Order: sequence, then structure tokens, then C-alpha cells
Amino acid sequence: MRIIHVFRRRYWGVILGLLVAALVRGSAGAQTSVKFTLDWKFEGPAAPFLVAVDRGYFTAENLEVMIEPGNGSLEPINRVASGANDIGFGDINTLIKFRDQKRGAPLKAVFMVYNKPPGAIVARKSRGITTPKDLEGKKLGAPARDAAFAQWPIFVQTTGIDARKVTIVDVGFAAREPILASGQVDAITGFSFSSYLHSKIAAYPWTTSLLC
Repeated sequence: MRIIHVFRRRYWGVILGLLVAALVRGSAGAQTSVKFTLDWKFEGPAAPFLVAVDRGYFTAENLEVMIEPGNGSLEPINRVASGANDIGFGDINTLIKFRDQKRGAPLKAVFMVYNKPPGAIVARKSRGITTPKDLEGKKLGAPARDAAFAQWPIFVQTTGIDARKVTIVDVGFAAREPILASGQVDAITGFSFSSYLHSKIAAYPWTTSLLC
């Protein structure tokens, strides 16, 4: 899995252009207030937007951008749909499901930040999990609202896993890595660059990443 190098100047131009095109209202010289919502806390994936604020890129385009953290992939979609926020950073699969359930919702995707889906299963090598099939007979910790867990049915189908042999444990986002560390579950769903790194930062050298 590889993540787009969003810090390159050409990506800044795309992001700024999209914000300007989608949000600027009124005269060209007037500063426009923009409420921008993330899908999660202030972590690595939010860096392009936070650095743009820090370096004045938004200000140079007459935008006053306020960035708010989120609490899951559905939250930014709900915030934008309700009008609480003008634009948000969320999961495309969650948006597709939302639009399917609420036909006519005034929402659309305008830019893809990742060039590949970040959904992953992070597992303990000590439990003998090195391939998808090894999840059979094991416990998988997965928040019900997790964007990565939403891809579980497709992952099961494409890898040949017998889902009946995998015990799904509903866990909170904050408890995900800790319960993996304590051994209460054998693996967790999450994003490759966050759940995996959270485990590494917590000095869990026995983790491996099975990419969905």
C-alpha cells in the first residue's frame, strides 16, 4: 500500500483549487469562512490541511478555514449533510452507502486523497496470523462504525475466509489497539497507517499488517 505524497506542491494546488471552487461565495476579494471537518483526530492524514493553515495557503486564497476533528468516517458526512460543516474529509465507501440510503442527499466527492484504500487488518504474529485464512478460529476486534470493517464482507469473499469461523468483537475506537496488546482479541480492523503505527508506537513488535 502506498499513500499519495500530498505535500508536493501540485497537490496543494489541487486541494486549494477544490476548496475555492466549492466554497468561495461573494466578491473575489472577500475572505470566506470555511468550516472543515476531519474524519478522525489530528493525526498524519490531516497534515495536508493543517500545514496549509500553518503556512497561510488558505489565507492567500481569501479563505479562513477552521478545521475540526471527527469521530469516525460517518461523522463528517453527517456534518456536511446537515450544514454544520461546509466540506469534510471522509471515507468514499461510507459516502456511497450514505447516498444510497438517502437518495437526493446534497453531497458529492470532489477529490481523492489516497491512491489506494487504507483499510487493513492488524494482527498478532504470536497468534499465528500471517495470512487472511489464519483469522479463522480467531477473535477480530472491529468498531461497528469503522470504515475498514465495512469492507469485511468483500475481504471475506475475495480471500476465501469462512466468516462463520471468525468471532467479531465490537470494540470502541480508543480501545482497539489496547485490547489487541492485552490479548483480548487476535486482530483488529483499522487503517494501515494509523492502527499499525499506534501499535508500533506502543512498542508492540509482534504486529503485522494484512492489507484488505
